[in-house]
Amino acid sequence: MHQAGIFLLKDIPEDQIGQILGAYCPNVLFPYAREVISDIVTRGSFPQLLLAPVNFDQAYAQSQQQAQVDAEGNA
Repeated sequence: MHQAGIFLLKDIPEDQIGQILGAYCPNVLFPYAREVISDIVTRGSFPQLLLAPVNFDQAYAQSQQQAQVDAEGNA
């Protein structure tokens, strides 16, 4: 499945754009993807599949921490 969103980012400080694109936007899109996947599976006569919620804020924070660790290791 592919899913995309169009977001208009206006008057956002440069240092917050990564957080918005890495956490906020996926938080907006994921419930729709979750519903579509569940619907497709059910229509295919398979048992219902409910994807677990994802904490994109936490995932983004972890990716930032890992990027920092990687940068320090390469310095």
